[in-house]
This record gives sequence, C-alpha cells and structure tokens, in this order.
Amino acid sequence: MIKFLEREQQLPISLDEAWRFFSSPENLNTITPPEMNFRTISPHAGEMYEGMIIAYKLTPMVNIPITWVTEITHVKARCFFVDEQRKGPYRIWHHEHHFKENSQGVLMTDRLAYDIGKGLLGSVAGALFVHKKVNGIFEYRKQKLDILFPTTS
Repeated sequence: MIKFLEREQQLPISLDEAWRFFSSPENLNTITPPEMNFRTISPHAGEMYEGMIIAYKLTPMVNIPITWVTEITHVKARCFFVDEQRKGPYRIWHHEHHFKENSQGVLMTDRLAYDIGKGLLGSVAGALFVHKKVNGIFEYRKQKLDILFPTTS
C-alpha cells in the first residue's frame, strides 16, 4: 500500500544556499540519523542533472547493510528535484524536494510516496516499524537542519 508523507520546513537561508546544500548527495549523509550508517558511495560529479544515479550504503534496520540506488528523474534548478529508488528496500520510493523563496528565506517541502511492497509481510512490517522509521528519519532531518541553519532573532 502506498504511503504519503509531506513535510515543510522554513529555513533562514538564501535559495542559492538551499539549492547547493540539498542538491549535493554528500549532504544527505549529514541529515540522516547516525544509527543508519548512511554514506554516499558514488562520486559526485558536479551539478545535479536528470538521469543522475546515486548509490549509498546504509544499515536501516538491525545492522544489516544494504545498497540503495536512486535516480534523479526531474530537475528544475532552484525550484525542485525528484529522486526515485532504482534498487533498495522499497517497491516504490518517489521523493520530491521543493524550494520556494520567501521573506524569511526558503520554504522547503518534501513530498514522499513510498510502498514497501512484500504483500502481507510488508503490511505487517510497515505497521510495526517501517512507517515509524520513515517518519523518524524526517523528524531527525528537521532537527538537524534547525541546528545547521539556526534562525537568528
């Protein structure tokens, strides 16, 4: 069953700074919970582009390492980009990253559609821990971004 998650976060940075940070695959290492041992294993070749393949190693659960491969399927510079899983634990992973400049900096919106698949087993795993884990990843990300880009009073 496909699950949807949407999160917004106001960041007190310029649109250019937001785009540079979020379009660099290496920065995903910084904003992912440390217990996942997330690391980018493909070389970053400059600016993000449609068709870009990015590979990662991580241990999402019970310290079992996996390789996760995503493709950047859509890019509109300084507005949005989309990554979709090509190899990994999900049947579907479609993650949109949107950026909108405003008077406080940039409103960043994540839209995620995902499906673990695996029939009844996937439904049970989702209900027991996968959905909580996905929400936890985005909650950690929010907290980490608040530290990296603090609001000044």
